[in-house]
Amino acid sequence: MKNALRLYISYVAISIRGQMQYRASFVMLAAGYFLMTALDFAALWVLFDHFGSIHGWTLPEVALLYGLVNIAFALAEATARGFDTFGTWVKSGDFDRLLLRPRSTVLQLAGQELHLLRIGRLLQGLAVLLWAQHTLEVPWTAASAALAAGAILGGVGLFIGLFILQATLAFWTTEGLEIANALTNGGTETAQYPLVIYPRWFRRFFTYVVPLAGISYFPALEILDRADPLGTAAWVRWMSPLAGIIFLLIALRVWNLGVRHYRSTGS
Repeated sequence: MKNALRLYISYVAISIRGQMQYRASFVMLAAGYFLMTALDFAALWVLFDHFGSIHGWTLPEVALLYGLVNIAFALAEATARGFDTFGTWVKSGDFDRLLLRPRSTVLQLAGQELHLLRIGRLLQGLAVLLWAQHTLEVPWTAASAALAAGAILGGVGLFIGLFILQATLAFWTTEGLEIANALTNGGTETAQYPLVIYPRWFRRFFTYVVPLAGISYFPALEILDRADPLGTAAWVRWMSPLAGIIFLLIALRVWNLGVRHYRSTGS
């Protein structure tokens, strides 16, 4: 485990050095990414300026959901870049090289590139989260801060798991299917709003199948000290971030199944 961690750190250091060769370009691209994601929150602001609230949720409360989800997604997207582009590895046969090395394929793909440009989205999500914390009249305690950190960690696990499942499909389809983006990029949009606004089948899917509710809605309810109209118990809200970690572990099992069925390109 220690050797694997050391190798991953070496991968990350090489990636950072490569991306920082042109620092001015990096800063401008990261700033552009910050502004691009800020437009999403601006649209949210306009929506609440027009309607006032959604199912009793105000803009600062939804901003809490927005911040948690976007920080988690930015971290996952930055660290799971190798899985997001995995289809090209299968088509070119380059995945065969990873299989020949005495290291985990997951570790090698995760270490291919730390996508630093995602720091723009990370900072934007953090800014929104801090604004929500400052605006809300709910006092933040050490317990609620720990729950928010756990929600972000669970969100990172959930989104990395989705990237891994998307990559696993390429073992059978060769191409990475764009439909999977409905659960990654689309998942962030879904989790930015309170679960109660969606129809029942939709709520169940994003609670029990892809547990986005566990990394945004349920923790936010506890932090905001709001009653859940769906009747969720308090212990579920505290334990819900673990759903993201469990989802990641399941995705890794599915990945190993895909690796065992990999038949190479024949080239």
